[in-house]
Amino acid sequence: MSVLIDPPNWPGPRGLLWSHLVSDSSTEELHAFAESLGVPRRAFDRDHYDVPETVYERAVALGAEAVSSREIVTRLIASGLRRRKVRPGTAGSRMDPDPSGMASL
Repeated sequence: MSVLIDPPNWPGPRGLLWSHLVSDSSTEELHAFAESLGVPRRAFDRDHYDVPETVYERAVALGAEAVSSREIVTRLIASGLRRRKVRPGTAGSRMDPDPSGMASL
């Protein structure tokens, strides 16, 4: 199992700090782990779950590997599971006249 969680450093709703929960193996593994924590599917965003600080210790106790935020990004990219947010005007967005992204090469 390769579920990873970063420290709850990100300010979020309800005055809590939030972590990112990811898998560098598969999204299926990530969804199953999140379900075992009781994290709702609506907390999933492209390639990760946003989880409140109240879930962090339980996630680690259930087997999530505590890593830095930088390590999460590095491992997601290496696994091919990173899904970046597409911003308007960037390659591949609906506003990009060349959705292939080849014009910028």
